[in-house]
Amino acid sequence: MNNFTHLDDQGQARMVEVGGKEITRRLAVARGEIVMRPETLDMIISGKVTKGEVFGVARVAGIMAAKQTSSLIPLCHPLNLTGIDVQFRPDQDNNKIEIEASVRITGQTGVEMEALTAVSVAALTIYDMCKAVDRAMTIGAIRLIHKSGGKSGVFEREPIKENQ
Repeated sequence: MNNFTHLDDQGQARMVEVGGKEITRRLAVARGEIVMRPETLDMIISGKVTKGEVFGVARVAGIMAAKQTSSLIPLCHPLNLTGIDVQFRPDQDNNKIEIEASVRITGQTGVEMEALTAVSVAALTIYDMCKAVDRAMTIGAIRLIHKSGGKSGVFEREPIKENQ
C-alpha cells in the first residue's frame, strides 16, 4: 500500500472511491495573484479596459472553472457544489491584484482543487483581457489558504511573507 490515494497497489492511476466517506460540510479557500504594470492596474480599476469590465468577467470565469474542475483535472470527482465566491483585491502599492476563491459543498470529498482552479482561471482571464497593453503580467502564488470538513479536519496556511 502507498500513501498516494490516487494510485492503486500496482502504482496505476485511479479515481478514489468516496462512497463510504461521511457527508460533511466542506470549504476550501485559495488565493493567487497577478502582477502587472501600474498603468494596467489603473486601467482595470478605472474600467478603461476595452474588452470589458475585468473583475466581472474574471469572476464569472472563476465560477465556471470551479464547476468544470473534474473536466480539467483527470482524477477529480464531478461535484455538486453548493457555493462559489471569487473576490479581487487590487493592491496599488505592489501593482498586483490578489484573487481569492471560496468553494463550498456538502458532500463526501473536498473542494480544494475547485478553489485552486477558480483562482487560476480568474487570473488567466485577467491576463487575457489585458494582454494587449501588458504582456509582461505574471501570475503566481496560487495556494490553498484554508480547508475544512471531512476526516482530515482543518488546514490553515501560515501567512506568507512578501518575496517568499
